[in-house]
Amino acid sequence: MSVTTAHVKRAFKYRFYPTDAQAAELSRTFGCVRKVYNLALDARTAAWQRGERVNYNATSAMLTAWKKTEELAYLCEVSSVPLQQTLRHLQGAFTNFFAKRAKYPTFKSKKKSRRSAEYTSSAFRWRDGSLTLAKMAEPLAIVWSRPLPEGAQPSTVTVSQDSAGRWFVSLLCDDRPAPMPATDAAVGIDAGITSLLALSRPIDGLTDEHGRIRNPKHERKDRQRLAKAQRDLSRKAKGSGNRAKARLRVGRAHARIADRRRDFLHKVTTALVRENQTLVIEDLTVRNMLKNRPLARAIADALWSELRSMLEYKADWYGRELVVVDRWFPSSKLCSACGTLQGRMPLNVREWTCGCGTTHDRDVNAARNILAAGLAVTACGDGVRPQRSTPGRQSSVKQETSRPQRTRAAAQPRG
Repeated sequence: MSVTTAHVKRAFKYRFYPTDAQAAELSRTFGCVRKVYNLALDARTAAWQRGERVNYNATSAMLTAWKKTEELAYLCEVSSVPLQQTLRHLQGAFTNFFAKRAKYPTFKSKKKSRRSAEYTSSAFRWRDGSLTLAKMAEPLAIVWSRPLPEGAQPSTVTVSQDSAGRWFVSLLCDDRPAPMPATDAAVGIDAGITSLLALSRPIDGLTDEHGRIRNPKHERKDRQRLAKAQRDLSRKAKGSGNRAKARLRVGRAHARIADRRRDFLHKVTTALVRENQTLVIEDLTVRNMLKNRPLARAIADALWSELRSMLEYKADWYGRELVVVDRWFPSSKLCSACGTLQGRMPLNVREWTCGCGTTHDRDVNAARNILAAGLAVTACGDGVRPQRSTPGRQSSVKQETSRPQRTRAAAQPRG
C-alpha cells in the first residue's frame, strides 16, 4: 500500500557551462536586473516617505520610461522579461513587509547580492530537451544530472551564478513525486549542536543505538581553509585582478561548505520522511538563538531553519504529517517516564537522573516528550499547554495556552 501524492510545482536545478557570448549576455542581464530593482526600490522608498504607495503597475510604467532615456538605454539590450520579473519580486518583498513577515527591502549589491535572472515561458524555448534563452542563438550546455519528469514543460527558468563562479539553471515544472509506502511509525525530533538531531527512537542506518544523528560540523572542518582564503583576500589591493581571484577562492570555500551541508540535510530529511508517517518537531526561533554569541556559529552551521523547511515540503509532497510543538514546552526538563518536571537545567547537563530512578540523555528525552506532545494533536485534534509544573502540584507560574501547530503538510485530525 502506498500514499497517493498530488501534483506539485518543483524546481530542478542543474549546472551548465555557458559559451563566452552566453556568459557575457547573462552578466549584462544580471547587471540590468540589479539596476532596475534598485531604481524601483528607490522610487518606492521616496513615495513611501511622501505617504504614497507605488505598486507593480506603476514601476512597470517607470521601466518603460527609463528605457527611453539616454542614460538607461542599455536596458533595451537585454530581454525585458527578467526586468519585469524583478519588479514582481520587489512587489512580493513589499507585500511581505506590509504583512509583517519580513523587513523592509534592501538594495542589491554588485558583489554581495545573488546574481540571478528569471525567465518566463515567453522568454525561452524548450525543445527536445534543449533550453535556449531569449537573446541567445545557441542552447545552454546543461549537465543533466537527473532527468526531468516525463513530459515536463518548464513554466519558469531561473539562471544564476554563485560566489564560486559556477553557473546554474533551475527549471520549475509540474511533478508528481514518487509515492512512499504508508507506515504507522511516528518520531519526535529534537535539534541540537552536540548531535544534529536526537530522535525518540533509533532508526537503522540513520542514527546510533541511542537515536542520535551526528553533527558533521562542516564549517568547523573547513574553518582553516576558509580563514586562509579570507586572509589572502584581505592582503590584495582593491580593484586588482589578484583580488578578484582571491575573492573567487573565498567563494569556493563557502560553496564547498554549503554544498556539503545541503547534501547531508537532504539525505537526513528524506530518510526521516520515508520512515515515518508522523514527524513532530519543536518550533525554534533560530533568529533569536543566533544572538547567543558563544553558540551562534555552531547554530548557524547546524542550519536548523533549512532542515525544518525541507521537512515541511517533503512531508507535503509525500503525504506525511508534520506537527510543530510550542517552543516553550519544557521538553528537556520533563521526565518522559513519570512526568516529573525538573528545575533549572543548564546546557552543560547532557545526562540527568529523575527521582523515579530513570537516567535520561537530555536530547533523546526531549525528543520523546516532543513526540508525546505532538501525538496529542494527531489523536484528538487538540493542543497541549506548556507544562510549568509536575502533574498534581500547583504551579505559581501562569499557564498560557500554546498549542502545537500543524503545518500545511499536516492532515486533518484523526479520531
